[in-house]
Amino acid sequence: MALEANNANRGAGYLEQNGEGFVVRSAGRLEGMDDIGNVVAATRGGVPVRIKDVAEIKIGRELRTGSASEGGREAVVGTAMMLIGANSRTVSAAVDTKMKEISRSLPPSVETMTVLNRTLLVDATVHTVAKNLAEGALLVIFILFLLLGNLRAALITAIVIPLAMLMTMIGMVQGKISANLMSLGALDFGLIVDGAVIIAENSLRHLSERQHALGRLLNKNERLTTIVESAEEMIKPSVFGQAIIMLVYLPLLTFVGVEGKMFEPMALTVIIALVAAFILSLTFVPALIAIAVTGRVQEKENFFVRVLKALYAPALQRTIRQPSAFIGGALVLFFAAGLLFTTLGQEFIPTLDEKNIAMNALRIPSTAPGQSQAMQLRIEDTISKFPEVAFVYSKTGTAEMASDPMPPNASDTFIIFKPRQEWPEPELTKEVLQRRIEDAVAGLTGNTYEFSQPIQLRFNELLAGVRGDVAIKVFGEDFEPMLRIANQIATILRGTDGARDIKVEQVTGLPFLEIKVDKTEAARLGLSVSAVQDVIGAAIGGREAGVVFEGDRRFPIVVRLTDAVRENIEGLTNLPVPLPASPQTGRSSAVLLKQVAQFESAEGPNRSAGRMASGASSSPRTHAGEILHPWWPRLRLRSPAKFSCRRGTGLDGAGNSRILRRPANGL
Repeated sequence: MALEANNANRGAGYLEQNGEGFVVRSAGRLEGMDDIGNVVAATRGGVPVRIKDVAEIKIGRELRTGSASEGGREAVVGTAMMLIGANSRTVSAAVDTKMKEISRSLPPSVETMTVLNRTLLVDATVHTVAKNLAEGALLVIFILFLLLGNLRAALITAIVIPLAMLMTMIGMVQGKISANLMSLGALDFGLIVDGAVIIAENSLRHLSERQHALGRLLNKNERLTTIVESAEEMIKPSVFGQAIIMLVYLPLLTFVGVEGKMFEPMALTVIIALVAAFILSLTFVPALIAIAVTGRVQEKENFFVRVLKALYAPALQRTIRQPSAFIGGALVLFFAAGLLFTTLGQEFIPTLDEKNIAMNALRIPSTAPGQSQAMQLRIEDTISKFPEVAFVYSKTGTAEMASDPMPPNASDTFIIFKPRQEWPEPELTKEVLQRRIEDAVAGLTGNTYEFSQPIQLRFNELLAGVRGDVAIKVFGEDFEPMLRIANQIATILRGTDGARDIKVEQVTGLPFLEIKVDKTEAARLGLSVSAVQDVIGAAIGGREAGVVFEGDRRFPIVVRLTDAVRENIEGLTNLPVPLPASPQTGRSSAVLLKQVAQFESAEGPNRSAGRMASGASSSPRTHAGEILHPWWPRLRLRSPAKFSCRRGTGLDGAGNSRILRRPANGL
């Protein structure tokens, strides 16, 4: 091609002259639009035909596969990708700092805005964990002072909490365990101080008895001997108690996949904390009691314990006199609790309120990128009118770097809310507001919607390629039987209480313009199939013919038809296809594309065969397990053969349906 042959620099080694070495370079690169226009494409009758004589040269664009918008107008949305294993809080804070530096260097007409910052959610979660840990520690310390009756012993036991937490943090750092809502939220300070309370109580009892037996205060050696004996006495029950609690968490270490990544840090954190507390209860607590508790020790009940005993003693006596009635009542409560347990919903983990909403808008597969963007802008205009909404932004189709590929007919809409205190109705729940938004956008025809949360939506999609909470996949080779099975599954799902947004993946409806090469006619004219396809590809899709450098930036040179001609089917049929050069004259002629190819419009699949899914979202007050358990046994009983499909088709759960079944089967 003329452009490729006239756009290159070439080195030619070096030459020596007068003792100096000169590097030889032949410069021939195109440096601008004028250079491109002056390239000679052919010569007719001794007259050069330049590119500018037969083509329009201008700054163009790539064929659009996606777009972004904010508040009803187009925008540019960028995403910072975090490396595997990195700390999300640290990365988010660093990105936010860097974006502030970048904003200062941008032109005044360009404004940057952080639309979704994970730091806010992480900080809120850390604040919740810290608040819960502080409240739990203070509550345990208060109970210790209330029940132990000895101020010094209660203080020593309470010191175990921060020391055990310090040792736990050291273990987490060495084990590379992240401090998050799951790992720290599972810590129970009552379990941590359990061993210390036992050692402290037994030590006080032995000190009191020894002082009473001798009739005087104990000296240092007597005090140390007494406490060592009391600690040794409690080693066995303390070890058994801690070991039993640790064994409860050991099955969580057998989890694999996503559930393993979620629950393994929690189990390891609790086990590390229990081991740390056990070590402190057998070393630190006895030693400090021996040093700090030096005066007269009296083992007596305080007022609070006497009140509790006064309430408990009559109940205990009645139980001993009539054991059958109480045992029967306990059994009735046990079976009643068992029946209630069967009606409880199940979830992989409780839904974390991200304070924002993610809405997936889907159109028919034939929707063009421009039309899809126009429909999305109307959705944003509608949602932006809500006073609770701070702003709305969307991503439609696939970006230039396809980190989140989507078809042009799909849009991810992120609805960011204002702080609740700025709402006209601060008591309004998120579920009610979501229903109002759903009702508002329902009037915009041509769209179907699925609601989730920004991180939850991405999490579900990365897990199994589906965006709903519950999904079932149908595997096979042919779309027709797979689609029939998927529709049957959707019918079963629609009969389940709590399920909503039941839908089957769109697998057909994508319009195709098929250009079929007439191989016989092409061969008669001396054309290969690839020669015809090269013309079609360059004319419609475009062909890159080199690059132009401008400083450290590079711009591809693309040759293709104008949009007006590309969209004219009749014009495409008249494209000239060059024939091989004549051996007699050396000249080449051309034929029209319609002479060697047929144009047909057809409707085809919008994805390759292999998998499709039926999905369901749970309502805000329904757990995923409540949807999963009614329909999964029914689908398991109806094997692929009973679904009347060909051999090689199978079923499998996805999303929360698989996650809920896998840990249960493992345990």
